[in-house]
Amino acid sequence: DNLLGISWVDSSWIPILNNGSVLDYFSERSNPFYDRTCNNEVVKMQRMTLDHLNQMVGVEYILLHAQEPILFIIRKQQRQSPTQVMPLADYYIIAGVIYQAPDLGSVINSRVLTAVHGIQSAFEEAMSYCRYHPSKGYWWHFKDEEEREKTKPKAKKKEEPSSIFQRQRVDALLLDLRQKFPPRFVQQKPGEKPVPVDQIKKEPEPVPEAVKQEEKETVKNAQSAGAKGPPEKRMRLQ
Repeated sequence: DNLLGISWVDSSWIPILNNGSVLDYFSERSNPFYDRTCNNEVVKMQRMTLDHLNQMVGVEYILLHAQEPILFIIRKQQRQSPTQVMPLADYYIIAGVIYQAPDLGSVINSRVLTAVHGIQSAFEEAMSYCRYHPSKGYWWHFKDEEEREKTKPKAKKKEEPSSIFQRQRVDALLLDLRQKFPPRFVQQKPGEKPVPVDQIKKEPEPVPEAVKQEEKETVKNAQSAGAKGPPEKRMRLQ
């Protein structure tokens, strides 16, 4: 089982922890980090000193470092000979609480998972701000821009004037539609009801003979004025 995520403490031992009692504290039966099949248990049952561990072969626990009264480090190791041992695990006791020290593989694995989680969260957040439209393409849309737009006073957008091509083209289309579909109702004055085109009275056109007589009179008057000539000039007296 993975013991890196648990800890163990016995508050009754905390006031008396020192270099001589820390291994007895670690060998408590309720401690999940202690292996009861170790050589320390054999020495304890036979009432021998810890110096006899060097003459035995198997798993044993030793006090590796001590900084009374706050810090103690205990090592679990496999003894193969009086001069050859292989470390298996380290445990540190801080203020009476026992923790298992993580191995190098666990540390690297934890750091890699933390980094990957951070990168994945960053990509997910970045994708939430990404927008796409077939006519515009890709662009970024951040939440702070929405807040700025809400706080900014709304300015009236100026209507862009139409171009000459647009105006001429529209006029030509309207003229064409008017010729194809002439209006049936006409509003002669603003505020009045529209009147059908058939009911509008057309003004009588002038008689062509009267027009001709008027033209003749104007021609005669012009001829008589030309026959008389300009008025005579009088001599000025000096």
